[in-house]
Amino acid sequence: MRLYTPGGGGAARPGRAPDVVAGGLHVLFCGINPGLMTAATGHHFARPGNRFWPVLHLSGFTPRLMRPSEQEELLSYGLGITNVVARATARADELSAEEYREGGRLLATKVTALRPRWLAVVGVTAYRAAFDDRKAQVGPQERMIGSTRVWVLPNPSGLNAHWTAQTMAEEFGRLRVAAAEA
Repeated sequence: MRLYTPGGGGAARPGRAPDVVAGGLHVLFCGINPGLMTAATGHHFARPGNRFWPVLHLSGFTPRLMRPSEQEELLSYGLGITNVVARATARADELSAEEYREGGRLLATKVTALRPRWLAVVGVTAYRAAFDDRKAQVGPQERMIGSTRVWVLPNPSGLNAHWTAQTMAEEFGRLRVAAAEA
């Protein structure tokens, strides 16, 4: 059940991916922005080289490896997906600083309304740009949005080669344990 749609999300539109959200999630994962494959399919992290779905499974968030087309099933695990910026691009470096800042403002509004336990931003560069936090590192952040804690995860893009699927799964797993304790 989707409970939030202002500012992006809702029904699929060309060039965008619908939010997969509900109130009170354990973890709301937040991508940078939809890639072209995601925009074409309406399924988050749809590009074959993206490691989000395998890492989600390896880290224990899901009991099996899910396909992007099964994204709605995440809600049954207390998980959701949104993006910092709704506009689809071939590469994240096509986004402007203002798009990131505006995306951060919209994301904070969304998180305040949905009240997930954790917001997990996948991509430290995106987090830094959206929230003007130049010193942020992967891991839990001091920042809170309302009652929601924030964790920055490595970007699962295949272009992020210095993180392997296993090391990403370890970091995602740290968040999973923290979310279970909350």
